[in-house]
Amino acid sequence: MKKTLITGAAGFLGSHLCDRFIAEGHHVIGMDNLITGDIKNIEHLFHLKRFEFFHHDVTKFVHVPGQMDYILHFASPASPIDYLKIPIETLKVGSLGTLNLLGLARDHGARILVASTSEVYGDPLVHPQNEDYFGNVSPIGPRGVYDEAKRFMESITMAYHRHHGLDTRIVRIFNTYGSRMRLNDGRVVPAFMGQALRGEDLTVFGDGSQSRSFTYIDDQIEGIYRLLMSNYVEPVNIGNPDETTILEFAEEIIKLTGTDQKIVFKPLPQDDPMQRQPDISRAKEILDWEPKVHRSEGLKKVFEYFKSLSHDQLWEAHRDFSPNN
Repeated sequence: MKKTLITGAAGFLGSHLCDRFIAEGHHVIGMDNLITGDIKNIEHLFHLKRFEFFHHDVTKFVHVPGQMDYILHFASPASPIDYLKIPIETLKVGSLGTLNLLGLARDHGARILVASTSEVYGDPLVHPQNEDYFGNVSPIGPRGVYDEAKRFMESITMAYHRHHGLDTRIVRIFNTYGSRMRLNDGRVVPAFMGQALRGEDLTVFGDGSQSRSFTYIDDQIEGIYRLLMSNYVEPVNIGNPDETTILEFAEEIIKLTGTDQKIVFKPLPQDDPMQRQPDISRAKEILDWEPKVHRSEGLKKVFEYFKSLSHDQLWEAHRDFSPNN
């Protein structure tokens, strides 16, 4: 039986990865310090003998005894509200946490996949973004704590691959949505849906002309799994090239939810990228992967998930959001 360590296991992506690797027959070790993750996302796995959970911060020394075949490093704050609130922790998990896990992979002879992001492209001057583009990032801007942590993550991962011969993979994840997203994490899908369900006006930052491309969780997990099982070591974009503006997306949400809220506009945050669309030619060629779930289909599923939340959960998340991510 393959043994797989997944960091950030109680988060949105990490919990879905736990489900996938359990379904693939792996023994899964989940690890999370729960700074942004929620234990409820994985509690359905606790009764399984093939699942273990460690409450641990990967920026501290990581030791897992015995066999280890795969490591997936997904521990990190992933929304602006989170990483602007805990900037030092964000930098540390991308740097010290990655260093610790690369060392663990080397000790065990394990293959490691690290979760990078489309944010390494910053506010891009190339559109759509392909993996050969170096990006346009402000290292000292407020978003730099996340962007540069991920850029360092990629650099040290490739250094371990080249210098130590470590078996590595790098996935650049574009905007992803699905069940288990936190309503108050500031990303556009839960932000808009939460506002719609509470009867609030939808908040668009800037004039709404900034674009995003949204990938349904099932498609994202499939792409990540295929990359891990491939032989390709360079970064690979996993995202949906179906691009839309934030204003168009707000109008889609109003239509989907059957609400008639207004759209209100607020100033655009500093360094917010104006365009985000992946070039997935590499994923198509190497992984035979492309997204299957159309946005209209995926949003219906996610809306049903958010509608199932309790009144307390819905209003606990009541705050201003930055629906640009």
